[in-house]
Amino acid sequence: MASSSEVGGSSADYETMMSTSDVELLKRAWRNEKAAPEILQYEGALVERAKEQIELVEETIEDYVENGKDPLLVSLYQMDLDRTQFLLRSYLRVRLLKIEKFMFHNLKSEEAERRLSEQERVFATKCADDLAKHFEETVLLKLPENYQSVLKQSQISEVDDMVPQPHLDTFVVCRSNNFVSLNLYEEGESPETVEMERGDLYFIRYKIVKGAIESGQIDLI
Repeated sequence: MASSSEVGGSSADYETMMSTSDVELLKRAWRNEKAAPEILQYEGALVERAKEQIELVEETIEDYVENGKDPLLVSLYQMDLDRTQFLLRSYLRVRLLKIEKFMFHNLKSEEAERRLSEQERVFATKCADDLAKHFEETVLLKLPENYQSVLKQSQISEVDDMVPQPHLDTFVVCRSNNFVSLNLYEEGESPETVEMERGDLYFIRYKIVKGAIESGQIDLI
């Protein structure tokens, strides 16, 4: 059994390696990403810090097991390691699902493309190219020329009406992190605002709170 001084020292080391704030930030990023209808900004710095922390804790667990440290202490390390790995994998998996679902939109929209990491951009491009090639070889080349577009119903269409887009009018549940005043209607419509106090819960259209989510004033739940 480790002495109290050993446990105290190990706890301090543990807090240094597995930052509670980063774990909470990762959980927040995952929840927002999971609940938002569109892909959000990639949290690159947070992901890299989480990967470094995971690698450090894995090395520490291996070292503790080899040196016969208290099994309870090792199990605590392992529990939080598993939690962080779950959050990181879930966050990245949700983003990949959105990229696959809206691949053409994410590449066509400058705003959406800026939110992707370099690896995600490469993945989206490869998926779009492969899907377009598949459609052309199996269906489109057998249709009249005016109907051979992957993005449009016909060549005379003025917009890419075959490209699935996120539904920003989707209703979401959100919580305010501080006081925020939101306009309920779009520009040109009758002005009406809603004032949210810290901790308030609202069921509201996503596009109304989109900017507040990006600035960190509101979280989705």
